[in-house]
Amino acid sequence: MLHWALVFLVVALVAAVFGFGGIASTAAGMAQILFVVALVLFVVSLLFGFARGRNNL
Repeated sequence: MLHWALVFLVVALVAAVFGFGGIASTAAGMAQILFVVALVLFVVSLLFGFARGRNNL
């Protein structure tokens, strides 16, 4: 998922350089959403991993 966030970020940067503001803002928004979703999934996975590790002790 982080890969797609980086792809959308690069698309946004290239579109901004060439002056396509609408495409750049849409791609940047998608990159931001994907990054936040990946971050939330990482934190949830981390919490479940810690909870599972404590039960095995």
